[in-house]
Amino acid sequence: MKERKLFHVRKRTLLCIAGCVWLLAGFNVARLGIISYGRLEGITFWHILLSIVVFCAFGAMFFKMSMKHTRRINGYEEEFRPVWHFFDLKAYLIMAFMMGGGIWLRSSGLAPEVFIAVFYTGLGCALALAGVLFWGMFFKRAD
Repeated sequence: MKERKLFHVRKRTLLCIAGCVWLLAGFNVARLGIISYGRLEGITFWHILLSIVVFCAFGAMFFKMSMKHTRRINGYEEEFRPVWHFFDLKAYLIMAFMMGGGIWLRSSGLAPEVFIAVFYTGLGCALALAGVLFWGMFFKRAD
């Protein structure tokens, strides 16, 4: 039996790790949006509708992304891969850009509370759904 390298996991486990990362990120972003909703004077139908629009737009994008990464992971020839291979370089760069931009946007004060509430709630729920999709692929893929 071949000895496993340090920090290498099964391909299937990469799907679980991706699911955990995206679900955790989504939960935290949605939490910030919900906190901002709590600070608003009044929540209208339009606020909720806009959050749903943001969710649908990003949800479609994250659905495609999760399918792409699932195909990439399943396509690896080796059964064991480094734990950080749940994403490719482009996905890590996008994540860093989104996190940095979001932190900057909130700390700069340029975005009003209503924007944070609407956008972050929709975006966070879409991120969390991507995590659930990765978990679905994890449970679907039997080793």
